[in-house]
Amino acid sequence: MTIRVVVADDQELVRSGFAMILQAQPDIEVVAEAGDGAEAVEAVRRHAPDVVLLDIRMPRVDGIEAARTVCAETDCKVVMLTTFDQDDYVYEALHAGASGFLLKDVRRDDLVHAVRVVVAGDSLLAPSVARRLVADFTRRAVAVPAADPSEELGALTARERETLVLLGRGLSNAEIAAALVVSEHTVKTHVSNVLSKLGLRDRIQAVICAYETGLIARGG
Repeated sequence: MTIRVVVADDQELVRSGFAMILQAQPDIEVVAEAGDGAEAVEAVRRHAPDVVLLDIRMPRVDGIEAARTVCAETDCKVVMLTTFDQDDYVYEALHAGASGFLLKDVRRDDLVHAVRVVVAGDSLLAPSVARRLVADFTRRAVAVPAADPSEELGALTARERETLVLLGRGLSNAEIAAALVVSEHTVKTHVSNVLSKLGLRDRIQAVICAYETGLIARGG
């Protein structure tokens, strides 16, 4: 299977550099490049790629708005690429439906890995972004009361709730399997059920859900 990718960045050298890295992979084809969010959305509509890499700060239509449109209209996975890692950008991108968030100083291998990971249905955050995300959830808990988890999570079984808690704490499938004393195949089934029942796109949204519903005691 060839992974089809659109690369969007308003800086031509950056855009071309990412495209060259990806195009050099035997299983990846860059089908289009775009200089702003509007061009990126049009390229996704025209080429139906598997993944679009979106810079956040672009003219006309920024990457966040482009991500919202792409995620609402298509099944294309979105990976955000930026020089900025402020919390507001992270939250906006993830709530828009992005499956990955990487800084532009990402290593060549990590960029390629990110594309393959999101196509496989998983999600990926740069380590520094993930740390800030969890830390900010903890800070916000003081000002924003958590929702009643019994309302939103009523469709989950007890084991699926346990799985969601562990997802929220950032554990991998292997780590969840060890914690629950089950096989990784069983964990994958639980994760799939959680995402399906709660209408979540991926593991990142599951993390957000675990904290925002109060299923995880923030700061604990």
